[in-house]
Amino acid sequence: MKACCWYGKNQVRVETVPDPKITNPRDAIVKVNLAAICGSDLHLLHGAVPSMESGDILGHEFMGEVMEVGPENHKLQRGDRVVVPFAIACGACFYCRHEMYSLCDNTNPNAGALEKVYGYSSAGLFGYSHLFGGYAGGQAEYVRVPFADVGPVKPPRTAAFSRAIPSRSGAAGR
Repeated sequence: MKACCWYGKNQVRVETVPDPKITNPRDAIVKVNLAAICGSDLHLLHGAVPSMESGDILGHEFMGEVMEVGPENHKLQRGDRVVVPFAIACGACFYCRHEMYSLCDNTNPNAGALEKVYGYSSAGLFGYSHLFGGYAGGQAEYVRVPFADVGPVKPPRTAAFSRAIPSRSGAAGR
């Protein structure tokens, strides 16, 4: 598949990379229809976020169609359209139970290193350095979505994906 990959400060290229695979039973594979460029992507581009590695796939705001689901994911099915938030949440920890998904205790395998660098921890984030879990981002043809029974939102079937993209004011597109 093709993906937008980071290769160093101000060095981004579209490359051919391996297709993602289901690795955990609650995963889903999403075919990306739209990916947004976030202002925080510029921090990566300019080299301001440590722990990026050559070839990392960028992008943490995307939407698309579910192509495959793991056997323990009972929320999604093949063909569902989903909008995927940037934070990866387990749905079971204290923070997730209190709907503070970006603080999830279980999705960032590098939470301790992140806390040392920034003074706080965070959930794993799509396409936002190895300090935030090292997850491949959404500026790609396909993405593995961990804990896909928690974060992805199914927009109404009749809604165009373009209406789900946040506008500059922060409201949904008009």
